[in-house]
Amino acid sequence: MAKLSAPAGSVNAREPARSPAPRNAGGRTVESQPARSYPVRFARPKGFRLRPLLLPLVVLIAALAGPAGAVELRALGKYHTRDAAHVPYRAIVTRGREHGERLPLVVFLHGDWQDGNNNEAQLAGYGNGSLELVDTAIRGSVPLVYVAPQVDKPYWPPKRVAAVIRDVLARFPIDPKRIYLTGISDGGTGVWDTLKTWPACFAAGVPMSGMTEIAGLASIRDVPEWIFHGAKDNDTDVEKGDNGAMVGSRAVVRALRAMGGTPRYTEYPNEMHVIWQHAYATEALLPWILEQRLPGPPCDFAHLPQAGIARPAIAAKSRQNR
Repeated sequence: MAKLSAPAGSVNAREPARSPAPRNAGGRTVESQPARSYPVRFARPKGFRLRPLLLPLVVLIAALAGPAGAVELRALGKYHTRDAAHVPYRAIVTRGREHGERLPLVVFLHGDWQDGNNNEAQLAGYGNGSLELVDTAIRGSVPLVYVAPQVDKPYWPPKRVAAVIRDVLARFPIDPKRIYLTGISDGGTGVWDTLKTWPACFAAGVPMSGMTEIAGLASIRDVPEWIFHGAKDNDTDVEKGDNGAMVGSRAVVRALRAMGGTPRYTEYPNEMHVIWQHAYATEALLPWILEQRLPGPPCDFAHLPQAGIARPAIAAKSRQNR
């Protein structure tokens, strides 16, 4: 089985590697990443509405934004969880499995405007760029399972995420010590909430342009995280989040480090909310993800403890203008 090589200087999950010579901006680490083009999803800033005459232009720009990725969207199988929730999700297994080994699982949580149950919208914009991870795996002949569930409201209940993982574990040969969460915008917030709910169950989290409360961060201090955000985010402020209890990535990283955590953080100094077209194309991202493993025994997703976070009403209220 081929393996992706992490960049020189990579270390373990408790002391994440840094890209060479990161710039320092105002006391925080800013790791510049090269841009890469492909069809992107257009996020809506607060109060933003497209004028009818501009819509065709936006559609044209999206179509011409860059070359198509290596993965045909139809190659992702369509599934629903076999429980009362009947959660829709898409899945693909990359090639390279040679000896019956169990495979790592990457779970992608989409953002707002892709809610529903058609099992299609969550893959818009090449899965908001997350399928770049699959491209990287294919190029390196690295076997993994990628899944993209869909939520029916602008909030990711941790129980819904767990239901999808439980179903995936029953269908695919997953290594339960290598389950990774990533997501954008509301999906990034869903990553934080799910990690806080079951901190011992996930090998790593990669939230992008998300937000969360400071409360509960201590429980995930030692969970490997690589966090991405744009310094000029026009939807979820990098510092203040929604100007309420939920704060942006910069404040979250500062709090985690004050607690003794070692999150890796990439902040794009000139970017707004939609940064995932750069972030998922980061060369070191997938190798870093796949290096992470649970230090203890894996969780039994069929018998998880009661969720510790149950606040969809608060979350929905904080996003009502998003």
